[in-house]
Amino acid sequence: MTLLAVERIKLFTTRSPWWCALIAVVLTVGFAALMATALPSGESITVASTQAGHQFGIAVIMVLAALSVTTEYRFGTIRTTFQAVPHRGSVLVAKATVVALLSFVIGEIAAFGAWALGYAIRPSDSVALNTSADWINVAGVGVVFAFAAVIAVAVGTLIRHSAGALSLLLIYVLAVESLVQLIPTVGPKIHQWMPFNVAERFLGGSASSRGPGLPDAVLSQWGSLAYFAGVAVVLLAIAVGVAKKRDA
Repeated sequence: MTLLAVERIKLFTTRSPWWCALIAVVLTVGFAALMATALPSGESITVASTQAGHQFGIAVIMVLAALSVTTEYRFGTIRTTFQAVPHRGSVLVAKATVVALLSFVIGEIAAFGAWALGYAIRPSDSVALNTSADWINVAGVGVVFAFAAVIAVAVGTLIRHSAGALSLLLIYVLAVESLVQLIPTVGPKIHQWMPFNVAERFLGGSASSRGPGLPDAVLSQWGSLAYFAGVAVVLLAIAVGVAKKRDA
C-alpha cells in the first residue's frame, strides 16, 4: 500500500496526467458529438458509434502511462526510488497499477460522457443501454484503457526515453495494426491476433458497428479480453525482468 501511495503522489504532482486525462475525455466525447450531429436526420446513431473516439483516447492514455515512467528516467528520480525499494519489480507493478486505475477511471468518464452526449443530442435514436452488449460497449472502454496503460508502462520501462517510447506507441496504435492487413495473404491472419484489434472484439462483440472490418479477431468476446490482458501482463513481466538486469 505504501508503494501505491508513493506512486500515486508522484503521478499527480506533475501536470501531464491532468492534461492527458482532459484530452482523452475531450476526444472521446467530442467524437460522439460529431457523430451525433453529422448524421442526417433520417439516420440513427448506435451505442457503439457514440464510442467512435475511444481509439484516440487510448492513444492519449498510452502517452500518459509511458510518460509516468520515462519522465522518471529522464530526471533520474527512478534511481532514488530503486535505492529506497531495491525490489524493482514491486516498484514497476505498483506504478502500473496506479496508472491503470487512473486510466480506468478516465475511460469510464469518457465513455459514459460520450454515450450521454450522444443520447442527449439524438434522444429518439436507439442509444439506450438495453443489453449486456450495449453495456460492454460503453463500460468496457475503461477496462481497455487500463490494460493499454499497462502496455505503455512496459514499453516506457523498456525504452526509457520519452521520444522513442511515445513514437513507438503512437505509430503502433494509430497505424501499424491497420497497415498489417495490407500484407498479401498473411496480413489479415496476423491482424486477427494483434492486441488492439482483439480488444475491439471485446468491446464490439460479434456484431460490432464500429467500422468496416472490425473486429475480425477469432476469439470470443471474453476470450478477447483475457488475451489483451495477457499481452499486457507478459509485456510488463518482460519489462520488470529487463529493469532488474540493467542500471537505472
